[in-house]
Amino acid sequence: MVVPLSFGIVRLMPSSLIKLPRTINPLYLYTRVPLSIFRNGSIRFGPIFQASLHSSSTRDSRPAQVSFDQSEIVFIGTGTSEGIPRVSCLTNPNKTCPVCFKAAEPGSRNKRLNTSLLVRLPRPLGECNILIDAGKFFYHSALRWFPAYGIRTIDAVIITHSHADAIGGLDDLRDWTNNVQPSVPIYTALRDFEVMNKTHYYLVDKSGVTPGAAVSDLQFNIIQEEPFLVHDLQFIPLPVWHGRGYRSLGFRFGNICYISDVSEIPEDTYPLLENCGILILDALRPDRSSSTHFGLPKALEEVRKIRPKRTLFTGMMHLMDHDEVNSNLVKLKETEGLDVQLSYDGLRVPVSL
Repeated sequence: MVVPLSFGIVRLMPSSLIKLPRTINPLYLYTRVPLSIFRNGSIRFGPIFQASLHSSSTRDSRPAQVSFDQSEIVFIGTGTSEGIPRVSCLTNPNKTCPVCFKAAEPGSRNKRLNTSLLVRLPRPLGECNILIDAGKFFYHSALRWFPAYGIRTIDAVIITHSHADAIGGLDDLRDWTNNVQPSVPIYTALRDFEVMNKTHYYLVDKSGVTPGAAVSDLQFNIIQEEPFLVHDLQFIPLPVWHGRGYRSLGFRFGNICYISDVSEIPEDTYPLLENCGILILDALRPDRSSSTHFGLPKALEEVRKIRPKRTLFTGMMHLMDHDEVNSNLVKLKETEGLDVQLSYDGLRVPVSL
């Protein structure tokens, strides 16, 4: 196996440990991962490993109005790569997009930034926060929800795919690694790591970074399409197609199945979706699918096939008015027994993990 790094090609041998420029010793326990790239630049083959860095924050340090004594998921973003509202809609003199104008109003559930989910786990030493994707609007999402919900640390980031709306915010993690915690572990498929090695080369190989420069300190951990552990929580990859020939990953943790970017679910993935309690599924537009995303009709077909107890759609574009679409979806509860709704930025859902 060959992993390209910005300073050249490193050919990895299963028994070798290859040293890159040294900075800080890693703070990790190893249990099992095919390839791990540490803060000190080391690359090691071995079983998947589990990070031991936990949040140092406690419930006592959180705002008084926030209660957090069980696991929950928080929808950090539920929109497309462009975000909603679109600037082009707000500057259109004909005002032909009512959803974007609604989204510009304070508190609107039509305001949607890049799709992202936070998994919050209570731990004896403080909560653990696992983020799925950090897109190009991540800073704006974090600015809105992290202070409001008392979220301080990011104990891991899991990447679904390597488009800008999933990895564009990796540079913004410098605020955490410079001011909150030593580093942030990143869990990603090798194909997506290879993209990040080009788009964020200075975060993979820091040898060219000016000493003292404030860049994110990230630890890249390569995952396969098989279960892996992050802070004692098992994640099961859900391989899907995100356009023809482009592989993306959803993830199952507990009875929650998260598939944010999908145009087709392979047959081999369906068994992994059995007995799903909460399905979080891509639904781009109200009328039809695109070449890379489910539309609402196709998403509903998949819900009828998978039969989760509850479904929350995500990844909606500006043709999806939150209140109007949800008012129609709620009728499916009576007619078909389907509990389906659109999610929205900032939605918190208590879960058992």
